[in-house]
Amino acid sequence: MATIFTKIINGEIPGTFVYQDDLCVAFLDVSPMTEGHTMVVPREEISHWIDADQDLLDHLMAVSRKVGRAQQEAFDCERIGVMIQGYEVPHLHIHVWPTNKIADFDISDRAEMQTAEQLAGPAEKIRQALEHQS
Repeated sequence: MATIFTKIINGEIPGTFVYQDDLCVAFLDVSPMTEGHTMVVPREEISHWIDADQDLLDHLMAVSRKVGRAQQEAFDCERIGVMIQGYEVPHLHIHVWPTNKIADFDISDRAEMQTAEQLAGPAEKIRQALEHQS
């Protein structure tokens, strides 16, 4: 059975994408820890990050870095948080989010589910910042 992330990648469930390539996608988390919280997800379903091929992990981290730099520009934050945990969805994903304080790392303190309209503004900020990197 396909994971919810595979369904988002395949367009079966809506997602607010900020980046896509042949190996992975990046889309906004619908229950963000901070504005602009993005997940970098491989197209391939891999449950645990330690089972991924090293080249794929390197690519995912490079994309996470690119997204993080765009978030820093778009949201004028002190740092960019990164986390891999995989408990909520058994499909490798890297959380990347703008942060200004250690409390922003509390995954239990997330916003309520956001609508596509609420995510549109933060997504556009990230996309524009990504274009500046090109």
